[in-house]
Amino acid sequence: MKNLFSIVLIAAFAIANAQETANRFFYELTYAPNKDSLEKKNKEMTILDITKDKSIYRDYLAVSQDSILKVEVEAMQKAGTFKDLSKSVKQPKFSHIITKTYPSMDVSYADYILQDKVSYKDDKPLDWKISSDKAKIGEYNTQKATASFGGRNWIAWFATDVPFQDGPYKFKGLPGLIVKVEDDAKNYSWELKGNKKIADYNAESYSEKLMKQFGQGRNNLEVNREKFEQMYAAYKKDPFGSIRSQLSQIPADAKMPDGTSMSQMMRDAEDRIKKQLSENSNSIEVTAASEKVKSKK
Repeated sequence: MKNLFSIVLIAAFAIANAQETANRFFYELTYAPNKDSLEKKNKEMTILDITKDKSIYRDYLAVSQDSILKVEVEAMQKAGTFKDLSKSVKQPKFSHIITKTYPSMDVSYADYILQDKVSYKDDKPLDWKISSDKAKIGEYNTQKATASFGGRNWIAWFATDVPFQDGPYKFKGLPGLIVKVEDDAKNYSWELKGNKKIADYNAESYSEKLMKQFGQGRNNLEVNREKFEQMYAAYKKDPFGSIRSQLSQIPADAKMPDGTSMSQMMRDAEDRIKKQLSENSNSIEVTAASEKVKSKK
């Protein structure tokens, strides 16, 4: 009996400490970054990670460089030196992270506004109109649905054979996984390109953990949609506005461990952020900034 009790305890401990698993779906995003030049298209790989209680959508670049980043950081720590990683690690074109909680499918949109990770709840429903039209997309047999969302008209193709009522970005609510979705003017188009199982899944990437150590994203602020839009607009106008007074206190001769001027490094960082924020003038949701969204903080 004692041995049996021990086995039960060990099994319970193993279950409690088991790593979370996830189904990772890879979506190729084709989009027009400039609203005045819709012919020019960019491509990015995005991912939708689905676990038993949620899904997380983001730019694949946000997690694909984790192993490289970890090696670089550990090498710096071991050698006791400093290296500007901005030259070897690319920044994702899209920094937002969208979480859908199961089974309610509540949507949380989060993005980094300098040192804070700011999020809002999006409770706008998607009123899909399911059509009888069917198509083969890659290896999937899909069915067509349409909906208006964020000021655009969207066409989605979903596969009932894949039992997830989910999809890329904020898209959800169809009786099967969304394999392809695009607006009727083809400003934005997501198409499923592959999937894999992740046995030891961690929702927080190594880069996110590292950013927290340096103060970025350490504060999680939840606001309403209107407040988020205001904060993000101010951030785009002046990325370092909220810490401008702190930056002015940096001595002119202050240097990083490798001899790099601290003031110059901050100016370079600000220029990179400004460039990144200005590269996309064609938002996914064209009505988002003008809508008055009434929700509780």
